[in-house]
Amino acid sequence: MTQRAKTEVEEPEEEPGPADGPDGGASPAPVHRGLTAAEVAERVARGEVNDIPVRSSRSTADIIRANVFTRFNAIIGVLFAIILFVGPIQDGLFGFVIVANTGIGIVQELRAKRTLDNLAVIGEARPTVRRDGRAAEIPTSEVVLGDVLELGPGDKVIVDGEVLEADNLEIDESLLTGEADPVLKQPGERMMSGSFVVAGAGAFTATKVGREAYAAQLAEEASRFTLVHSELRSGISQILKYVTWMMVPTALGLILSHLYTLNLPADESVRRMVAGIVPMIPEGLVLLTSVAFAIGVIRLGRRQCLVQELPAIEGLARVDVVCLDKTGTLTEGGMDVRELRPWNGADEAYVRQVLGALGESDPRPNASLQAIIDVCPAEAGWRCTESLPFSSARKYSGASLNGPDGESTTWLLGAPDVLLPSGDPGLTEIDDLNSQGLRVLLLARAAKELDDPEVARGVRPAALVVLEQRLRPDATATLRYFADQGVQAKVVSGDNAVSVGAVAGQLGLPGADAPVDARRLPGTTDEMASALETGAVFGRVTPRQKRSMVGALQTRGHTVAMTGDGVNDVLALKDADIGVSMGSGSEATRAVAQIVLLNNSFATLPSVVAEGRRVIGNITRVATLFLTKTVYSVLLAILVACWQIPYPYLPRHLTLLSTLTIGIPAFFLALAPNKERARPHFVRRVMRYAVPSGLIAGAAAFGTYLLARGYYSGPDALAAETSAATLTLFLTAMWVLVIIARPYTWWRIGLVLAMAAGFLAVLVTPWLQRFFDLKLVGTTLPWAAVGIAVVASLLLEAAWRWVGGRFPA
Repeated sequence: MTQRAKTEVEEPEEEPGPADGPDGGASPAPVHRGLTAAEVAERVARGEVNDIPVRSSRSTADIIRANVFTRFNAIIGVLFAIILFVGPIQDGLFGFVIVANTGIGIVQELRAKRTLDNLAVIGEARPTVRRDGRAAEIPTSEVVLGDVLELGPGDKVIVDGEVLEADNLEIDESLLTGEADPVLKQPGERMMSGSFVVAGAGAFTATKVGREAYAAQLAEEASRFTLVHSELRSGISQILKYVTWMMVPTALGLILSHLYTLNLPADESVRRMVAGIVPMIPEGLVLLTSVAFAIGVIRLGRRQCLVQELPAIEGLARVDVVCLDKTGTLTEGGMDVRELRPWNGADEAYVRQVLGALGESDPRPNASLQAIIDVCPAEAGWRCTESLPFSSARKYSGASLNGPDGESTTWLLGAPDVLLPSGDPGLTEIDDLNSQGLRVLLLARAAKELDDPEVARGVRPAALVVLEQRLRPDATATLRYFADQGVQAKVVSGDNAVSVGAVAGQLGLPGADAPVDARRLPGTTDEMASALETGAVFGRVTPRQKRSMVGALQTRGHTVAMTGDGVNDVLALKDADIGVSMGSGSEATRAVAQIVLLNNSFATLPSVVAEGRRVIGNITRVATLFLTKTVYSVLLAILVACWQIPYPYLPRHLTLLSTLTIGIPAFFLALAPNKERARPHFVRRVMRYAVPSGLIAGAAAFGTYLLARGYYSGPDALAAETSAATLTLFLTAMWVLVIIARPYTWWRIGLVLAMAAGFLAVLVTPWLQRFFDLKLVGTTLPWAAVGIAVVASLLLEAAWRWVGGRFPA
């Protein structure tokens, strides 16, 4: 159909169709009115509905299962059950901490799920379905078997079907078949769900809906919750794997040593063994990572940013090259006609009539054509007999028109440098306009038929349409932010390179003064990568070239983000490390992107980058805290086994220490603002500080314990020894917290002081002393314990400085 879309499909007899001749005598193709309301109700009753739930996040059951049924929750659950059996209950406090942490994780992820699901509903596409002769948008889940669905450029095919109507309907099936070339569809041919329209219009009937449409299930995976590659997650999993391997031999060594070498009672041996094993488990690290991601989703959701895959927050923070599509990203979607310049003596009034007829011939005009329609409305007497929709690969559209005088003419509207031969003197005038940041279209009369592959050759120019693009007011600040953060911005557009360079120059993009015409880029990946490294603005880029550019940059080790809103961006979005789509973009781009900016604001991207950096930087900080505890726990277990002495701590002691020096502080630090630039090698960066810190803390605590064993005697000696060793370990672990809390702010200082006050309260409150079995005896050993902790703190400072200089990140 070549006429503008209408809310009601008229009977075929009422007006001639596009297949009619000049006299309107040919019979038009039948118009399909779609199902009736009764037929729809009948199909709904039979369950023939497209009922596949499109979810942007995990289900509630999945979230609960993922937070509860973990390897370490199982281990801690067993240890907790053992302590409940041998008693006392205060040695099982670690079990209640795990319950609380798991509950926090579930609540935060459920909040994130609610945010994601609400945003997904806002951004969900609504297909146009024809029922009772009327076209209306409905939710995807309400499509039924046999429905007639209308299609236009950018629409995604949501169910399998068969083509009923086709007006130069070109379908891209690359996401399903891998073939990048669009397929021209004719009535009767099969439509595959997951493909999308790149040009033309048409309608098809749904032959498979719901779970029967297998391709639709594959396509939905692009917008469901998935765990894409995340260095944080994989690094933490690697650390946990090593910890698991160490736990089993350590547990066996401790229990055998206490039972058979030291001849301690079984219940006491079990308590000491549990005390040695529990602190080795960095269980809160996994929780805090999930919580940090979840809160990031909630924060970005408030900015109308839909994160379809949670680790995408981290991924964008690691990006060092962002490829930007000019239209819709740097400029707003709308355009204005600034000037109409007739060429070759053409009459301006006649040119306006032709432009109005061209606008009328396209049922779904793009931004450029819509601007022309606004100033050149359709006039009576013109009729379109055949149309060629705009394609980003062709760079032009066209139509065969019958004028008021009955003359049949063929017209093309598109890029001047594509329609005119190289060296044409008119290109100089066009280049001058492009250099001002204006967009120029050429209206030309073709000498050949519209279906001729050579229709663009030998055209006669009739007029230039000069369009003014609307720059986004926030684009300059956003580009400046990326430059300050060391992120290269590459403008990749299908428009004229000079025009794109002028727009980028107005926005202050470095390198905009040397735009590159992509038609002259080398074909090999390595040579293209070299050109991309030096250039910043690229024009006349085809959809396939965009995809190649992303791959070429990735071969040079870059982490690439691609932004876009049109169907020509889909392949590049899919291949990029992070795909970012505008909420007003085509359904296809929203389906494959990891991040959707529902407010269509390019200025939201810095917020996403900042959120990712907050997550990465803070998790790196708190991971050092958790793994320091793991290292000193392993060291203490080894030293105790070698010296053949009782393990110095009970579970309650280490629960207290972990809560005050790690658990509570880590929760606040993980959610704090952090603008550190994201850096790679998470495991190496964490372990280079955690290993020396843990060794120093463990050695200091063990030194105090040995000193106390030689000083105290009598039946209460073990409690006194444990109290002194606990004091040293607490002070040393607190100094690790002091280092990690830098740079200091008022709330960080308050956090450290509050944790110190909490431990002091335990030492001076009688019932807390009894509950935690902590009581400092005398003054000599307690002050010696403080002195050892001071020496350990000085060693920590020296170690951190040495590691930072010797092994820079």
